[in-house]
Amino acid sequence: RFSGTFIGSPDSTSSPAAATSPPAVSAATVPTVPTIPVVPTVVGVPNTLAEGVLNPNEVKPPASGTRKARVLYDYEAADSTELALLADEMITVYSLPGMDPDWLIGERGNQKGKVPVTYLELLS
Repeated sequence: RFSGTFIGSPDSTSSPAAATSPPAVSAATVPTVPTIPVVPTVVGVPNTLAEGVLNPNEVKPPASGTRKARVLYDYEAADSTELALLADEMITVYSLPGMDPDWLIGERGNQKGKVPVTYLELLS
């Protein structure tokens, strides 16, 4: 037997917690909205760029819009889509439609890849 006082009616068929809890919502009552993945497509830009994968060999520089940039700091490429940089070197950079604004495509000779804008001083 419990020592102490009993609160509530011994005739009660439901516990106070069950009486005050909100009704359960079943998953069937919540409407679901189907989602369709959207992959932006830009004419002249390979689909691999829209999917977040950049193959530097497939990217062509725009007819206009390339700029020279001086590299401010050394940068080690994280993967084959990026271009490793050495401080004080000069590279050609350009942007592509739909590309993250914090990155540019950089070219040095026949090498090309993504480079972070914060590591560059853009020149005219």
